[in-house]
Amino acid sequence: MQARFHSRLDDIDAAAWNALLPGDNPFLRHEFLSGLEETDCLRAEYGWRAHHLALYKSGELVAAAPLYLKGNSHGEFVFDWSWAAAYERAGLDYYPKLLAAVPYSPATGARLLARPGDDGATLRAALIEAIAGEVERHGLSSAHVNFVVESDAQALERAGWLARFDWQFHWTNRCADDGGWSTFDDFLAALNHKKRKNIRAERAQVARAGIVCELRHGDELDEREWRAIHRLYLHTFDERGNHAALTEAFFRHLGATMPKQVVAVLCRRAGEIIAMAFMLRSADTLYGRYWGSTANVPGLHFEACYYQGIEYCLREGLTAFEPGAQGEHKIARGFLPTRTASYHYIAEPRFRAAVRAALAREAEALEEYRRELMAHSPYARHSVAER
Repeated sequence: MQARFHSRLDDIDAAAWNALLPGDNPFLRHEFLSGLEETDCLRAEYGWRAHHLALYKSGELVAAAPLYLKGNSHGEFVFDWSWAAAYERAGLDYYPKLLAAVPYSPATGARLLARPGDDGATLRAALIEAIAGEVERHGLSSAHVNFVVESDAQALERAGWLARFDWQFHWTNRCADDGGWSTFDDFLAALNHKKRKNIRAERAQVARAGIVCELRHGDELDEREWRAIHRLYLHTFDERGNHAALTEAFFRHLGATMPKQVVAVLCRRAGEIIAMAFMLRSADTLYGRYWGSTANVPGLHFEACYYQGIEYCLREGLTAFEPGAQGEHKIARGFLPTRTASYHYIAEPRFRAAVRAALAREAEALEEYRRELMAHSPYARHSVAER
């Protein structure tokens, strides 16, 4: 096998890349990742330089990893600022580092892509070896693989990479005794009385404000609606003082190339779009990504970002809803802590030992944190809800 590193994903054939994917996770598709590059969302000044790894055998693509040279730790959602600060105090350069991830997207998925039907374990091991070799060859501080699936985790464990985990809040249609909920009322019936009452009150507030929510797929949005989606996305980032990296062209690109995997919630008052939630979907999972609003309406954020998504999952037969990173307020609305994992290769032995010790302490604290979170589970039957 021959390993090559590519500075543009378009240097790799789209059909060959997509053939490596184990499912239809939207963030891993060539269309999504190349779209970020081609619509000016990834720039060196933002800290992103594509460095995708591809393994070829007899000229055919057999394995790959979405890989980036990172000049900072923005847009990753696995926070290593303290590690970078420790390197700086020691007079060493932490950046650039190598990162296998999906930019700006804290969604779990395969990162070590191996052609189905081949020896996946061998191909993943070869990818890991090539990534570590690139770190050593260029004198980089580290390599990181974020939001991994179990097959990747096993391969990285075998290679001796440092494991780290955290919690996200996910909704899963798994709590009913009959095997699943069919309607939003079924879901509400599984909650305790107080949480059920609060959710109904929040939804009623939105309805009394005269707001109507519509769900559209990417091929069902017109020019004015695409402009409104991006305008609202920019507004929310500006309001919070954050940098909005995604361009309107990228949103439109997703609608054109992955139309049925784009799910947009449009919230209208008197015909005007005043809020939106932008989501993506696979065959079984809905992924909440971006929210924007120009109106301060109590309960509207929860309606657009959570309740509309849950109803969509129930209607379309999706079994999981991942609404994004962080947010303890999600627990009260039916989202429970779910483990996410990342793996880290630290080149310098002394720092590797220090990071390993720090991760062990962090893991203990995170387990205690989950116990505290589950004490506030909204479900009437904890043992069923935790399955």
